[in-house]
Amino acid sequence: MNTEEGIGWEVADDIARIVLKRPERANAIGLKSSRALVHAIEDVLQRKPRAILLTGEGRVFCAGGDIEEFVAAGEGLPDLVDDILEPLHPALLRLSTNPAPLVVAVNGPAGGAGVGLALCGDFVLAAESMKLRTGYAAIGLSPDAGASYFLSRRVGPVRAQQLLMLSDAVDSQRCLAWGAVDAVHADAELAAASEALVARLAQGANASFAGIKALCAGAPGRPFEEHLAMERKLLRERAGSADAREGVAAFMAKRAPRFTGR
Repeated sequence: MNTEEGIGWEVADDIARIVLKRPERANAIGLKSSRALVHAIEDVLQRKPRAILLTGEGRVFCAGGDIEEFVAAGEGLPDLVDDILEPLHPALLRLSTNPAPLVVAVNGPAGGAGVGLALCGDFVLAAESMKLRTGYAAIGLSPDAGASYFLSRRVGPVRAQQLLMLSDAVDSQRCLAWGAVDAVHADAELAAASEALVARLAQGANASFAGIKALCAGAPGRPFEEHLAMERKLLRERAGSADAREGVAAFMAKRAPRFTGR
């Protein structure tokens, strides 16, 4: 696994893994680690994996921004924030909108920017010990790293606003009940569950997944007529694909399909 400034990443057997590896600092994101995360995302996406797993190392998934760096920046904090986010935000956009399914295994508490990282996945699996605490308003700041976007998409804008304003900690079971995460596993079982899911997705019809992501991501703001036209266009494209022929043949033969992405 490649490692740079507390970020690890690799692509093996069509599966990409990105790991936050600063457990001694609660996987906080500072200037150097943010640049390394951008590098990891770009390298991973260039290699076109069929599925992506994002997780953290240690007891905390990500505490958010590196507050010690914020304090050290003093009056230069606005410039530091800008230096971190200018490359990071576009990289997170590319990661979350990439055609490959993204699984996030939230191995422990997530706060601040860690909320955006935790909830950006197409599938979000949480450890029992996971807690979500936005934290921004508690120190006079506002959200970044997509935290307000992904939280609103998953729990609704009103509840997201309340969580962002109050900064109360929300345990994993409430996160599950509210739809912030998709499943909760015992801490010792999370890694196996997330690896099983990402392996299953990597064997799937990845071009179909890409169409599904494109359709669902824009559905809330897309006129129905336009959405139906998009469905027709994408289905016609897939109907002529090798994966579609394989899928139909496998269904008729009552066997598992062997998709190739073509």
